[in-house]
Amino acid sequence: MDKFPEFMRNPINRIAVETQYRKGIEGYLYDGADGSQMAFWTDTIGGISAKHTHPYDEYFVVVEGLYTVIIGEKRIPVGVGEEFLIPKGTPHGGESLPGTRTIHAFGGKRAHRASLED
Repeated sequence: MDKFPEFMRNPINRIAVETQYRKGIEGYLYDGADGSQMAFWTDTIGGISAKHTHPYDEYFVVVEGLYTVIIGEKRIPVGVGEEFLIPKGTPHGGESLPGTRTIHAFGGKRAHRASLED
C-alpha cells in the first residue's frame, strides 16, 4: 500500500493545517472517549517539524518511509514497523522523508479538524 485506505481519509476527519507543525502533511484525526486522539499522517514533501512539547505522552509507529525524532541534539531514526514513545513534557521535533506514513496516539487533544470548506 502506498497510502492509507479511503475510509481512513474521510474529509470530515481531515486535520486543520494550522494545527500542523509544518507544511506538506496530510492528516486525519480520530478522538477517544477519554480525550485522547489518534492521527494518521502522510508527509507529502519531506522536511523538519518545529520543536514543540505536549502535556501528554505521544506514541507512534512508522508504516512507510523514515521518521527521525529530534530530541535536543540527538537524532533517533524510526523505520518501518518500529515504534517510539515520547514522554509528556519532552521538547522534540521530527524529520521525515517524502511519502512517510505514521500512526500517532496522543494521551490528550493534539489537533482539531479542518472545516469542510478549507
